[in-house]
Amino acid sequence: MILGIDKLHKLVKNRKLVEGLCERELNNPEGAGFDLRIGEVYELEGKGFLGIDERKTPDVKLLARYEKGKKKSFIFKPGKYYAMKTIEKVNTPANILILFRPRSTLYRSGIAIFTGNASPGYCGELTFGIINLGPCEIKIELGARVAHAMFYEVKGKTNLYRGQWKGGRVNAKKREKQV
Repeated sequence: MILGIDKLHKLVKNRKLVEGLCERELNNPEGAGFDLRIGEVYELEGKGFLGIDERKTPDVKLLARYEKGKKKSFIFKPGKYYAMKTIEKVNTPANILILFRPRSTLYRSGIAIFTGNASPGYCGELTFGIINLGPCEIKIELGARVAHAMFYEVKGKTNLYRGQWKGGRVNAKKREKQV
């Protein structure tokens, strides 16, 4: 079952389900979830590896960061892939799973966001992939709403997230054993 805004607002207030929501999401969100904002943009560098037991993601270079009260933008070049981090942090309890979808203005502009889920027990910022698949440069203000989070109630027993990405890190600094 997808949780509605009334339940979500209670969880934000009582359990800090999502931290750092903008006034729009706190007072008058659209739909049945919250929109999340782009907070940081990274360029990938070097090499990566994904094995059965180990992994190493490419290194990242911070290109842009949101600063409250300052209007800053980033230009997404055609054909270029970036990693992005949200401004908001989530604190997912054992009975909730969060799924993410891109906002439609992005794909109407040629931008695709690669999202996943926040498993029960995950806490931290969220990192997504973002690429400009269109022919035009697209300028996005840091702090703009780019993804929609939908919150699902999990019935029955769950296993809490135990991965190394907790806390919102963007990459693995060195080769590491997967949990």
